[in-house]
Amino acid sequence: MKRLNTIAAALAYAALAMPAAAADSVSLAELQKQTHYHGLAVDPADPSRLYLATHHGFYRIGADGTATRLSQVQDFMGFTPHPTDPSVLYASGHPSNGGNLGFLMSIDGGANWTQIAPGADGPVDFHQMDVNPADPKVIYGVYRGLQVSRDGGKTWAIAGQPPEGLIALAASASAAERIYGATQIGLMVSDDAGATWRALAFGGMPVSMIATGADGALYAYVVGNGLMRATEAQPETWAPLSSDPRIQLHLAIDGKEPNRLFAIAHKAGIIRSDDGGKT
Repeated sequence: MKRLNTIAAALAYAALAMPAAAADSVSLAELQKQTHYHGLAVDPADPSRLYLATHHGFYRIGADGTATRLSQVQDFMGFTPHPTDPSVLYASGHPSNGGNLGFLMSIDGGANWTQIAPGADGPVDFHQMDVNPADPKVIYGVYRGLQVSRDGGKTWAIAGQPPEGLIALAASASAAERIYGATQIGLMVSDDAGATWRALAFGGMPVSMIATGADGALYAYVVGNGLMRATEAQPETWAPLSSDPRIQLHLAIDGKEPNRLFAIAHKAGIIRSDDGGKT
């Protein structure tokens, strides 16, 4: 129960309202006081910049820590970039006036977003979503079931149910039908696009984050153990990297420098590792 309380606290950011007259560019430290964060990615076109999906808009973070709002003020959930096309970004979430946004795409770096599809039984609000690097036309999202699109998000179908206590979702970099689920009771995997699930590692322990790298790396944050690393070739063998408790929410991997990682840190903004997650 103590571990579940820990993960609940880590996932519950203080939802502070964005001032109506907030500047389009603010320091990252100031932005942290104004909103909370839902997703992070390294800009594949310029690795010195980060993309940040928040409760009050979509931001680009410069190397100097300046956060520039690119979009209208709305809640961006399930944010993930296209794994091979740096001009394409995907998201879901809520408009500022309520409701759900469906499956969204931007082709101009996050300035403008278009609903590509409402999703199955939608409009959806994918809190967990990921694009499969092995086949970018395959996209997974969780809303009233585990949904899958095999045509780049144009059409969606319910493939199955997510594992119990799902916190985060990550698509395999080597197999289009494989997805990983970080849950309150361990790390789960499905080899049939979410139709069935089996336990993979950390049975009975809350896993709050799972991420896959283009080089075949698997990263997971296990509450009580810290940040762990394995490979898709040997997914049952995990090595500890860091016990830093701030790492446990969202992880972004630099596609050009796999040892360069960024994390949305609980109550600590954004932190960076240049040694593959050890420090």
